[in-house]
Amino acid sequence: MIWALAGCIVAACTTAKKEKELTKSEMLRERMAALQVKGYMMGHQDDPFYGVTWEGTYSGDSAEMGRSDVLETCGDYPAVMGFDLGGIEMADEKNLDSVPFARIHDELIAHHERGGIVTLSWHPRNPLTGGTAWDVSDTTVVKSILPEGSQHEKFKTWMQRVADFIGTLKTNDGQPVPVIFRPWHENNGSWFWWGQKLCSDEEFHGLWNMLQDYLVEERGFTNLLWSYSPNLDGGWNEERFLQRYPGNERVTLIGEDAYQWGTEEDFKTALKADLDFISAFAGKNNKLMAMTECGLQNMTDSTWWTRVLKPIMDQYPISYFLLWRNYKKEYFGPSPELPCATDFRQLYEADNTLFLKDISQ
Repeated sequence: MIWALAGCIVAACTTAKKEKELTKSEMLRERMAALQVKGYMMGHQDDPFYGVTWEGTYSGDSAEMGRSDVLETCGDYPAVMGFDLGGIEMADEKNLDSVPFARIHDELIAHHERGGIVTLSWHPRNPLTGGTAWDVSDTTVVKSILPEGSQHEKFKTWMQRVADFIGTLKTNDGQPVPVIFRPWHENNGSWFWWGQKLCSDEEFHGLWNMLQDYLVEERGFTNLLWSYSPNLDGGWNEERFLQRYPGNERVTLIGEDAYQWGTEEDFKTALKADLDFISAFAGKNNKLMAMTECGLQNMTDSTWWTRVLKPIMDQYPISYFLLWRNYKKEYFGPSPELPCATDFRQLYEADNTLFLKDISQ
């Protein structure tokens, strides 16, 4: 039962597209569905840029190129790497985490070339106040960037800059790199300016559609696999979930960002409830599903991956799980120097956890 969804996705997509060539995003969908039969892929945000004990200089020095806490812990790269475009809208040289966009470009393509899968998120600044993505001081931001809003022309420029960057993501032979694109995530929370209490459901749909229509219809990108990724909720039902869901024609992957911020029992209860709902909804609507962000801050439990997270994920047809970034004072992944390294290597050795070598052979 767990893996039946993957087979259905492959069959449905192949049958519908057998008369014409698949787009890059459709090829990625088929690949992810096929891999899901084997298990779930391990992912890590900002994996090649810095770690718990090291910080990238971004100088192009060969000594830092290719570093990865995951690689140095278990001998393999993550199957999925995540990158963020926050700051691209301002025409900045570096993103919100001080990583040069030129380096993001190169590492994203490098991971694709080695056989990995890549995903992009975007934490744009607040276009109305000038604050960060976490500036929720004004409840009219989304309204202001929709057509006829006071910031609409500005936001059109921001979308153009996102598109211009995506347009550079090509292989050496000029082929577009397929990307899981995950905008407006955690929208059921209210810590981003596009959150639940910051805009109406209608405005949120307008925001999603405006960006998607620009990238797909106006700019013609066929290499973006669109992910809708709310935050851990614990109480989803279809009526509530559909309030902000963009629609089956606009979404290929349904994700959830799920961190353990409170007690272990509360986390497990909420996550199981959500994955029960999401797996049923995804199966009914022929969608992939994933844990698009997850983790335990600073790994205060050295056995968390195999004792808490994995037993839950084993029960569901999950495509991948993405641990958030490793940085000196806040980290969510492994490092050889940490007590959790032993547990992570056990996670790596499991038959149903897929790393780069498992998906690139």
